[in-house]
Amino acid sequence: MIHTVAKLHYESELSQVDIAKRLGLSTATISRLLQRARAEGIVRIEVRDLVSPDALGRDLVERLGLKQAAVVEVPPGPSSGALAAPVGQMLLSCGLRAGSVVAIGWGRAIRAVVETGLPAIPGILTVPATGGMQQHAPHFQINEFARLAAETMGGAPHFLHAPYLPSAGAREAFLADPTIAGSVSLWERTAAAVVGIGLPHSIHSPATNSPDETAATPGERALRDAVGDVLRHYVRRDGSVTDWEGEGRMIAMSAEQLRRTPLVIGVAVGEAKAAAILGAARSGLISALATDPRTAEAVLEEAAKG
Repeated sequence: MIHTVAKLHYESELSQVDIAKRLGLSTATISRLLQRARAEGIVRIEVRDLVSPDALGRDLVERLGLKQAAVVEVPPGPSSGALAAPVGQMLLSCGLRAGSVVAIGWGRAIRAVVETGLPAIPGILTVPATGGMQQHAPHFQINEFARLAAETMGGAPHFLHAPYLPSAGAREAFLADPTIAGSVSLWERTAAAVVGIGLPHSIHSPATNSPDETAATPGERALRDAVGDVLRHYVRRDGSVTDWEGEGRMIAMSAEQLRRTPLVIGVAVGEAKAAAILGAARSGLISALATDPRTAEAVLEEAAKG
């Protein structure tokens, strides 16, 4: 009876009066049963301490070994434009100047950030961090992201007119093209990168027919041990990079190039991405993070599991 009353009150949110009517008991009896439920540990009420965004950012840096972390409130809805300001501050903090190279990734959060605008750094060079994809979804238009970033920052864009995953034979032909080779060469001197953190495709249902799902190859969908990806480098929870069939033929910044880049800002929102963010940080593919408080708390909880 104690358990039933507790479930009706705390989970079904019925008042004590309604529970008394439903069970044919007095409200005084219902009150006593609820008190016993708490006293005997059947019901535990927790008031969570409020943690400031700045404190969450410091905790992320400490627990994940990041260089920087920014946590800001993001309004409800699909847009992550509120993250543009902290991403911009991170870019300004790493001493970028005319001629410095900023690589831009893809994804919904990246689209929102570049469309909101990045700080003025005259003479900056922007370049896609990966080849493109034959997709109409706006969050895959990586050359457009490089153009927009250069426009708002006052720099010059470099484009990459090549697919992210060509066949093994075609890859060499693409890289032999002088224009493509020129853009790819900028990855070796990238001073900062802004990248998204994706979820593994194996968790998506093919019935959804989402843009992310249709963009994934069968090999990507078969990755069962990956928790997420950075530029299609799929990471496990412990930070190791999965050796999938496309890893060696992508036209994208390599895992080693990302690790050598002085600042790689991962931009991600969503508690479902907690394990992906943790894996990305542990892999060294990102060295900074911009996110919201709920996601930050979820990442810290994930890290506490070991």
